[in-house]
Amino acid sequence: MEAMVKKYQQRFKRVKEEMNRWDDLQSRLLSQFQNASSIIERLQLISDPTKYGDLKSIVGIKEALIAKQMDSLQTLLRSMNTTVDEFHGVVSSLEKIARDGRLLVKGGGSNQPTTKQLQLRVGIKPCLADCIDGLDLLHHMHHSEYLLKLSIVSKLSALLLKPSATDLAALHQILVDQPNIPHEEADSAHKHDFGYGGKALRLDQERRSGTAWTKDEHRFCNKN
Repeated sequence: MEAMVKKYQQRFKRVKEEMNRWDDLQSRLLSQFQNASSIIERLQLISDPTKYGDLKSIVGIKEALIAKQMDSLQTLLRSMNTTVDEFHGVVSSLEKIARDGRLLVKGGGSNQPTTKQLQLRVGIKPCLADCIDGLDLLHHMHHSEYLLKLSIVSKLSALLLKPSATDLAALHQILVDQPNIPHEEADSAHKHDFGYGGKALRLDQERRSGTAWTKDEHRFCNKN
């Protein structure tokens, strides 16, 4: 049984690597979103002919500036979509790790652990049942957060039609908060090589009870 637990330990180390990759993508996406938000707000400003002063005498200056900013924004949106695709790659890896974890205990015959063995703890390490549930939970949380990020990035283009600093700030805050992933869970990934299973289950209970979202968060996440 201890050998089986060590196999799960290897899988949680792979989870840690994927979550480090997730953190890098999170930093990149936040930077991209802030840059895109700045351009959207700038477009609103340069679309106002009263803001040009003496420069309004220059033929085509407004159109040229708008075209330049739109090109920059389109480049940023493509980069953001690439980043979101990479988030999906992390989710796919976590899904495979969780699936492999379930298959470990489905060998069949005399090698398949009994229910009692699944609940058995080896020293301070988690039991097999906690390992399986922990891997499934981590995949579920990151998959839900990926879908939220995908939705937010898709809404940026719509904001071009009716830009709002309040809306942009609300979307940015949701990205920062990552409401589907408890902060304690992310921090623990960098502090522990194992022991995720039982802790992840407790974190799931905290996440489900959760902190109430703001009206803006509900409005954006529930909007059709």
